[in-house]
Amino acid sequence: MKIVYLHQYFRTPAMSGGTRSYEFARRLVRNGHDVQVVTSDTEPAPGTRQTWRTTVEAGAVVHWAAVPYRNAMSIRDRLSAFGQFARLAATRAASLEQDVVFATSTPLTIAIPAVYSARRRRVPMVLEVRDLWPEVPIALGALRSPLTRRAATALEGWAYRNAAHIVALSPGMAAGVRARHPEAAVTVVPNACDRELFADADSSGQALRARTPWLGDRPLVLYAGTLGFVNDVGYLVRMAATLRRTHPDVRVAIVGQGAETARVRALAASSDVLGRTLFLFDQMPKAEVAAFFGACDLAVSTVRDEPALHANSANKVFDGWAAGRPVAVNHEGWIADILRRSGAGLVLPAADPVAAAGLVGAFVTDPTRTAAARTAARVLAATEFDRDLLFDSFEAALRGAVAPQRTPGSPIGRTSQSVTN
Repeated sequence: MKIVYLHQYFRTPAMSGGTRSYEFARRLVRNGHDVQVVTSDTEPAPGTRQTWRTTVEAGAVVHWAAVPYRNAMSIRDRLSAFGQFARLAATRAASLEQDVVFATSTPLTIAIPAVYSARRRRVPMVLEVRDLWPEVPIALGALRSPLTRRAATALEGWAYRNAAHIVALSPGMAAGVRARHPEAAVTVVPNACDRELFADADSSGQALRARTPWLGDRPLVLYAGTLGFVNDVGYLVRMAATLRRTHPDVRVAIVGQGAETARVRALAASSDVLGRTLFLFDQMPKAEVAAFFGACDLAVSTVRDEPALHANSANKVFDGWAAGRPVAVNHEGWIADILRRSGAGLVLPAADPVAAAGLVGAFVTDPTRTAAARTAARVLAATEFDRDLLFDSFEAALRGAVAPQRTPGSPIGRTSQSVTN
């Protein structure tokens, strides 16, 4: 197949951020498909006048549009970046040979160039949903006026109606899509464990400990990801403040950047943990952050206490399991259910970082519990969330959109598939 892959924030392992699209694109190339990725260069060189540049990444041709974007941008500036990329990507995507257009959100505006290209080329469009729209932005206060909420709802409905197939990153997201669009064909393909990338995590983690005086052989709790409003990383700072009193040997490392970086740093300083038991690091390539996962005793994923966020499928969870490390989350939902079922980590109270400190401190200082949880994490990574296993379902969704298999009572192109975990 000739596949046009639209993702505004495509990242390679040499860059910071999630690499889901890179990993799927390179596997598509490996299986003989022609892949053209249309994405944005969020940090173009100062003074650059070139709108587009092209590279080849693991066999996929990647078209980079110079559209600056940072998590610290205001909502207005973000919307402007979304619109600018949609306009540029529509023209570039439609100029490419294609049998199918695959578009992954967020933002949901990615559907605009995807539908445009699919209609111009008369090919199907497959849409990947990484967050539920418009529930999540409404819950977070990003869409406050009735007008913006109606516009978001209209865009969501238009995008789903124009998709031959929908890929959802969690069962909860799939249920949210089906609740409003019961006719939609939906396949659940969660984020995955790149065990190859984390194969040397143990040795690189030991090396990191050996060269890091503040860590040594002390227990380490790790957060590696975006420091945004939705992530509520302040929860970890408040937890760290309690840990300093109850378990003074425990160290907390936060690796990443975002709109809340300055606030998190200020909170850590005022809580008297910054540079003592809590350490902040800038974002780094995924290949480098693997060492932090290898060094940690517990990887943590936090979000604000909003039910709309319980369906999230955070990369850091699967990176932790890929490294063979237990994971803790501070929310309910499908990930919490997996943790309880498997024993591969902890479920922390959503609104009580003090109580969370007690649970975390007891866990990371108990070698028997951490060893059992590491074993459970490795089993999950190998048997349920290995990238190659999940890729098969992803590729099948694309193939099915191009050459849909008719099932009794189902119209062409609307067959329903589901992979649940």
